[in-house]
Amino acid sequence: MTSAPVFSGTILSGARSRRLERWLIASASTVALAAFFWPFVASGSPVGTRGWIPLVAVAIIPLIAVAVALMLDRSLRTARSVALLGILAAVGSIVRISTVGIAGAETIFIVLILVGRALGARMGFLLGLLIIAVSSVVMGSIGPWTPFQMFAAAWVGAGAGLLPWHRLRGWRELTLLAGYGLIAAYLFGALMNLWFWPFAVGADTTISYQAGSTPLENLGRFGLYTLMTSTLTWDTVRAVTTVVGIALVGRFVLRALRRVVP
Repeated sequence: MTSAPVFSGTILSGARSRRLERWLIASASTVALAAFFWPFVASGSPVGTRGWIPLVAVAIIPLIAVAVALMLDRSLRTARSVALLGILAAVGSIVRISTVGIAGAETIFIVLILVGRALGARMGFLLGLLIIAVSSVVMGSIGPWTPFQMFAAAWVGAGAGLLPWHRLRGWRELTLLAGYGLIAAYLFGALMNLWFWPFAVGADTTISYQAGSTPLENLGRFGLYTLMTSTLTWDTVRAVTTVVGIALVGRFVLRALRRVVP
C-alpha cells in the first residue's frame, strides 16, 4: 500500500528534475548568447555603459560554464551514465587533439552530432562542455576563448539531440545529420569570431567594430569580417570534414551508441 505514493513521488521528482535541467540549459544559454552578441548590445547602449559590457561578457561566461557543468552533473544518476559520458569525453578529446594543426578541421563535430542524436540533447550539451574543457587542459591552450568554445560546442551537441524526425534511419538520417553539421560548422565559426571581433582589427577599416554605430551597421561589418577571415577557409574545411565524417562512420557509430543508451 505504501509503494504507490513512493513511486508517484519518484516520478514527480524526476519530472521536476527534468524541468529544472531544461530551465538551467535555456537560462545559461540565453546569458551566454548575450555574452557572444555583446558587440551589438553595446552598439545600442548608452555611451557611459559601453565600456563595461565586453568586460562583463568575458568575465561572466566562465562562471556560467562551471555552474552549468556542476549542476547538470547531478542529472547523471547512474554509474553507467557517468562512465559513458567519461568515455565519450575521453574519445572526443583525443579526436580533437589529434587534429590540432590541420587548418579548420574540427572532427569533434562528428562525435558531438552523433552522440547528441543517439543519446539526447542533455548528453550532447554536457559532452560539448567536457570535450573542450578536457582537451584544452591537456593541450595547455586554456584562455579567455575556452568558455566560449565550450558553450558553442555544447550547443552543437544539444542541437543534434533536438533535431526532429527521431524515427529516421539509414541514409535519410545521415542526410539530416550531415545537413545539420554543415550549418553548425559555419555557425560555430561565426560565433567564435564574434566574441573577439571588436579587438581583432583596428578602428578605421570597413570590417571594424564601431561602438557608435547601430547594431545593424555592425552586423554588416561583422558579416564581412567573418566572410573574409574564416567562412571561405577554416569554416568550409570544418564543414566538409563534418559532412564526410558523418557519411563515413555515422551509421556504425549511431548503431553502437543506441545499444548502450543508459
